[in-house]
Amino acid sequence: MTLPAALKFFTLLAVLFIAIAASPEGNTGWPEWANNPQHTGFVEHSGQDIGRKLAQVTYDPFVEQEKLDYPYGDLVVHYQAPLIERDHVYMEFKTGYWVPCDPPTSWEDGAACGPNTWNQEIWNEKGFEWTNDKMVEIWNFQSDWKPEPNGSTGLFGWEPVFHPALTANFLYVPGYGGTIWKVNKANGQPISQINPFGATIDPNKYVSGPLTADSQGNIFYNVIKLNASNPWNSDSVGSWLVGVSPTDASRTVTYGTLVPDAPPPYGSCPYFFQDESTLPWPPSNDAKPPQIPCGKQRAPVNMAPTISPDGTIYTVSRAHFDPLITYLIAVNPDLTPKWDSSMQEILHDGCGVIVPIATHADQPNACREGANVGVDPTTNNWGSAYITDQASSTPTVLPDGSIAMGVLSLYNGGRGHLLKFSSGGTLLTSYDFGWDETAAVYPHDGTYSLVIKDNHYGGKSYGGLYCSFAGNRICRPLKPGPFDMTQLSADLIPEWKFKGMTRNRQNPFGFDWCVNSPAIDSAGNVYVNSEDGHAYLIAQGGKLIARHFLQSAVGAAYTPMALGPGGRMYTQNNGVLFVLGQ
Repeated sequence: MTLPAALKFFTLLAVLFIAIAASPEGNTGWPEWANNPQHTGFVEHSGQDIGRKLAQVTYDPFVEQEKLDYPYGDLVVHYQAPLIERDHVYMEFKTGYWVPCDPPTSWEDGAACGPNTWNQEIWNEKGFEWTNDKMVEIWNFQSDWKPEPNGSTGLFGWEPVFHPALTANFLYVPGYGGTIWKVNKANGQPISQINPFGATIDPNKYVSGPLTADSQGNIFYNVIKLNASNPWNSDSVGSWLVGVSPTDASRTVTYGTLVPDAPPPYGSCPYFFQDESTLPWPPSNDAKPPQIPCGKQRAPVNMAPTISPDGTIYTVSRAHFDPLITYLIAVNPDLTPKWDSSMQEILHDGCGVIVPIATHADQPNACREGANVGVDPTTNNWGSAYITDQASSTPTVLPDGSIAMGVLSLYNGGRGHLLKFSSGGTLLTSYDFGWDETAAVYPHDGTYSLVIKDNHYGGKSYGGLYCSFAGNRICRPLKPGPFDMTQLSADLIPEWKFKGMTRNRQNPFGFDWCVNSPAIDSAGNVYVNSEDGHAYLIAQGGKLIARHFLQSAVGAAYTPMALGPGGRMYTQNNGVLFVLGQ
């Protein structure tokens, strides 16, 4: 292509991508992750009561073996939100094979089984139609998509998400080698396989995270290319934000281009203290954290791009080797960079704020006596957003144009932070929880509120400071709880909290809220699911309207909610899709 022709082509693409409104054209259901391009989880109609089970379909037949092959017996899989359009429902279904480990969890030592062979699974998208009050399967599309490979220093057994998106005219499904499929919604037949990288499909490229659709039918998504022989201990080969128009025209931009001021891949970046003999941390008031190679900037594994009403695309980047080197990124509709904002050393709520400063040498779960106030004890720096590939957190564009993003931090018991940024990338405020969640938004009375899960984790891994590093005298595992659903004001101040209703001897403080994307209806009613096996309907003020028992769910996967156009609630439990309503 000659230079003038290329310029004309990309100018045309820019025009195609420029007009983006607040919600997808023809949005009469739940067309993508968290419902809309802003990922607010809000619908402008009333939901139904959840007193009756209307449908139940198993979409993951490997659940029991998946839990057996994970060290703690948990289900560490990220699943698609059901996509809904009028009376039609689209949902992932897994077929193929799960290779059991003998003994269980031997994949951790490199055995060819369990998560190390999840590429032998097959991801399908099924189309359903509500007919005579029954959800009837009408077609099946088998995708060739495969997830990124597992690794003991990469995904740690957490299976990535497979997540299509609906537009007014088509269903788009993740495909193999960085491609996506354009599928006929009526019959599940493929229309085209779109490869933004040319004619040759590269098996080391992976569609990573949910696809996002805008109001004009454009699709945006992330691609990561990994080293074939050593994907996690070698640097990533490349990572791209991709845009595809309804006419299948595409363009890409590298994450390196989007974060030009990031440290070089083989430069040195700060990491966590590693010498357990120096506990409690920080080892001294002037201690410097160890340095590791940064790695290239790339997309997180399970994150969807987010689109504001003015067309700005928001995404997040992290260094391949160092999850502390992270950026919130704004991109113009034509995929040219707008700005990037470092999320390194932006939190000041460590020692003496969230974490007590020790008054004696053996005080557990505390910073060293005399530590600098506000620092992260695991680095002795101000706290940084830790972007992990085991989470599914995605940015949310709020009604005032600001952006909310859930991130991890290790110094507050693995709870992380919900960060709120201005539309120009300035950190405005934060709340002490953000692990694996996309905040839902309830607009009301000229302002808005956000709804999140608010779990206090227990046990050896996350139940106390330093517990995830080693078992020692400075770690005292905490009992789990409390577990709340929390509504925050626009300034991230708690407005109300709701505790789950179930208690038992093993769980006196309740159960983990196993939701990573709540749903909210026009009245502000909140739809969520819990590890106690129930789906919950919670009114404003934190008042219980109803709950419905699905099935036992201890060790449950974090799953997203959806509300259909008639107000039906779609929830998930143990690899089963449940539909609740009247």
